Amino acid sequence: MKLLARDLAEFLIVDDDPAITRFLVTYLKQKGHTCESLTDGFQTAHWLEQHDCEVLVVDLNMPKVDGISLISYVREINEAMPVIVFTGVGYDEQRMHAALRAGANGYVSKNLPIEQLYCVLSRVLAAAQHRARRNAHTASSPALLGAA
Repeated sequence: MKLLARDLAEFLIVDDDPAITRFLVTYLKQKGHTCESLTDGFQTAHWLEQHDCEVLVVDLNMPKVDGISLISYVREINEAMPVIVFTGVGYDEQRMHAALRAGANGYVSKNLPIEQLYCVLSRVLAAAQHRARRNAHTASSPALLGAA
């Protein structure tokens, strides 16, 4: 499956498990994307100030900064960036709803095959790009004045 019409997307993976971050970074780079990772959610704010990122993949359960707080912070600085929750807690409906209320665009369990994460990333990023194009078109279209 091809993620985008173009060949490159920039990802940031935030998960306190170094094995998970290495695995995801390797997988996404093999697919041709740019990917960085952080194992300390507390570093995310500084990293985002210094780097570009098109999609954030975040774990919910991390020390220092939990994923829901991190999603809320990202939404304060960037309303449009797609955020995917990638969590090992299984399906905890209350936590998932909290993540979605905080601004997550979707979620995937770590117990599912990596291809499912990739499908979710594809859908969420395509939807975000569609919204951005639609908003750009709306902003650049002159308003119609007058009446018929």
